[in-house]
Amino acid sequence: MRILIYNWRDMAHPRAGGAEVYTHNVAKHWVEWGHEVTWFTSAVEGRPSVEEVDRIKIVRRGGRFGVYREARRFYEREGKGHFDIVVDVVNTRPFLCPKFVRDVPVVALIFQVCREVWFYEVPFPIAVIGRYFLEPRWLRVYRDVPVMTISESSRASLADYGLSNVSIVPVGTQGVELPSAGPKEAEPTVVFVGRLTANKRPSHALRATEIARVRLPDLRAWVIGSGPQEQRLQGKHAEATFFGRVSEKEKLELMSRAHVIVATSVREGWGMTISEAATVGTPAVAYDVPGLRDSVAGSGGYLVEPNPESLAADLVRRMPEFRSPGLVSLLADTVSWATVASAILSNLAAPSADSPNE
Repeated sequence: MRILIYNWRDMAHPRAGGAEVYTHNVAKHWVEWGHEVTWFTSAVEGRPSVEEVDRIKIVRRGGRFGVYREARRFYEREGKGHFDIVVDVVNTRPFLCPKFVRDVPVVALIFQVCREVWFYEVPFPIAVIGRYFLEPRWLRVYRDVPVMTISESSRASLADYGLSNVSIVPVGTQGVELPSAGPKEAEPTVVFVGRLTANKRPSHALRATEIARVRLPDLRAWVIGSGPQEQRLQGKHAEATFFGRVSEKEKLELMSRAHVIVATSVREGWGMTISEAATVGTPAVAYDVPGLRDSVAGSGGYLVEPNPESLAADLVRRMPEFRSPGLVSLLADTVSWATVASAILSNLAAPSADSPNE
């Protein structure tokens, strides 16, 4: 098939995250299997407007907001008649492909809804408008479109917005496994992995380690990732070690050396870092919120009430368990990227016999 993917970022974007990792790994397998894949995304400083990455054709146009206008122009002027299906990847503000793609089927991939995230990332009253007007209005466009998502939590949230044709597709892992019984740090070590943004709440993770340090004086905190809160957090938490953005190999190595990973997001589609940590023998303690509760259930971790005090209490209570020799964290609900790509491809093939969007 000739597949067109719309996603607001690609792997070259400095703010690329789990959605881009997921989409890129899936697209890479499709190309290996003989399909043609074009990925339309926003412009990245220093990168060409068109380039080939892992045999995926990347087309970059428009900035953070202009990409949505350019997406429609691209399809109307260059896309129509050149693709067999369109994959509309929804990240907060969607491309609304069902409104302008009329000649071929559209399938949406929605990792999560925003809901509470609005109040962490944009100021009042825009947050209220986004949460109660914009997001419901945008998602109504997808009520008659086949939708894929990655967790039961996200499917339930989408159902609240009136989307009923929603199927769950699996989550993949990098496929790099380090020994689960490999050497851990001598001191009890907690790691936070993710973008340092308000909705990820890294400050909660660091505050929890501060509280827990009263009972565990040698407790150490590692932070992997970068973002707008990085400098402020470094200034406020000098006792923590900040590694910044690192390679996948280094990230997994650091994860394997820590005793526990903590996740404190407002909500997630899944919680990829929890699954990745489990592959290298590091269990999780995470907030009991949508998405994180799905990934924790699949990796043998623990859920706590979403506040630093509950997280700290659980770290103190479970640290002797986390430091036990030979601890192995189970990873039940993730599969290879090839399996993920095959599952999504099956969803793409299903609507191809139907009529294009009305």
